Amino acid sequence: MKNADWKVGTLDGFDDILYGGFGAFENGERIEIRWKESQKSKEELGQESTRNFYQNKIRQGKPFNAELIQKKLDDLLAGKGQTLFEILVEIIESHKNITLILE
Repeated sequence: MKNADWKVGTLDGFDDILYGGFGAFENGERIEIRWKESQKSKEELGQESTRNFYQNKIRQGKPFNAELIQKKLDDLLAGKGQTLFEILVEIIESHKNITLILE
């Protein structure tokens, strides 16, 4: 987000930015994202961080759907859910105009 001084606070907001038109690239423009030190990110955005992320949302309650988030947390703890790293990768890869390179 070239020359932007605001921050994205949600996964939905991150997804929205990837559509383009907010600064550095236009909607549908082909771009490449190089995720440097992705293995470190994978570790830091793993099960523990994801558990904390979900628990914080459950504690906050509205506007979050605590029941849905509890299900996601239960799935994560059962080994069936996605970590934050996996969620971010999935969001990026859902944009067909974006090539993700994990370094």
